[in-house]
Amino acid sequence: MVESKAKSMAKSMAKLSWRERLLELFTGRTPGSSATVSVAVVLLGFLVGTFLILAVGRNPADMYFSMIQVVSGWYIRWDAAAGAFVTRFNLRYIGDWIVISLPLILCGLSMAFAARAGLFNIGAEGQYIAGLTAAQFAALYFPPIPGLHWILALCAALAAGALWGGIVGFLKARYSVSEVVATIMMNYIALYASRFFTMRIPGTNTYQTPPFPDTARLRDPFLSAITNGSRLNYGVYITLAALFFFWIVMGKTRLGYALRATGFNKEAARYGGISVKSGITAAMAISGAFAGLAGAIVSLGSFSAGRVLAAQDGYGFDGIAVALVGNSSAWGTALSGLLFGMLKSAQPLMQSRQLPKEITAIIMGLVVVFISLRAGLKILIDKQMKEAAQAAQKGDAE
Repeated sequence: MVESKAKSMAKSMAKLSWRERLLELFTGRTPGSSATVSVAVVLLGFLVGTFLILAVGRNPADMYFSMIQVVSGWYIRWDAAAGAFVTRFNLRYIGDWIVISLPLILCGLSMAFAARAGLFNIGAEGQYIAGLTAAQFAALYFPPIPGLHWILALCAALAAGALWGGIVGFLKARYSVSEVVATIMMNYIALYASRFFTMRIPGTNTYQTPPFPDTARLRDPFLSAITNGSRLNYGVYITLAALFFFWIVMGKTRLGYALRATGFNKEAARYGGISVKSGITAAMAISGAFAGLAGAIVSLGSFSAGRVLAAQDGYGFDGIAVALVGNSSAWGTALSGLLFGMLKSAQPLMQSRQLPKEITAIIMGLVVVFISLRAGLKILIDKQMKEAAQAAQKGDAE
């Protein structure tokens, strides 16, 4: 049956013009088109970035050499005087790239999990801050038991993020409050509440708390050693576990089926016996837990003391772009997070080569814009098809 359906789809595609085929591919109506479009918009973003570098009178090869250095560890530069390439190798760049990518992946999973349930979680930033703050308090006040202290701190961050997201889910399910408006406001509540409570920790100044005990930190001597002293830490294993959790829950469990059904059509899901209200609350709580873990990994993995946040870190907002490019799937989000992490890691290397670091931000923005155009085009085509069907139905009636 599946083969016959595929054959009929192939025959119908064969009858379309090249323009219609391109639209079918771009709007996600053909198998595998989502991944194809994601790759295409990323390449288009890099192409535009190349032209921008040429426009400011710089060599685009330096941008690509910087990115190669991030993902491979190889420093490559052309020495005009010697007439040869200068190369050096340092695994530290790879470790730091992965460290920057981890919170992007987790915040992307936060957005993606909610999106699969038909929700738009723009509050991953607030949930990230809630997790970061809870992890810092746990690190400073929980018993410094080796092997257990950092696990309890992670659990505190997970619970805080889930609570912060679950509140929005409850308001949406119980009172039909828009999750977009609620999460935006919760972001600012989280930021200023974090500052208020963190400043009351004894010994805290305007920018940091007293140092964390070593038992609370996520440092892994082995990972740091093999990457030449980078900040690579236990967060790698935690992020991998989160990816498998997303993949299993969303694709292999009854809860995932219920959430996906709710995302496709709430009324049909309710008619099928699915509790839509509890599903919305659960989806937002789990989304918040992902972002809370991101906060803990940043706080306990990259810093030796807690921070008094003066502004939002931006990981939650970057996670929206990561999820969009990753098509809200577990492994697509992981690849997208690594891509955005690479672009962020390449910024200081580009500056050292006399390139404006803002080029990478422009590339990230363009990728999101191109992905968004796909959704807008799909809505426009659906509207045109609906109008054409109504016109044909009216003509038949006459």
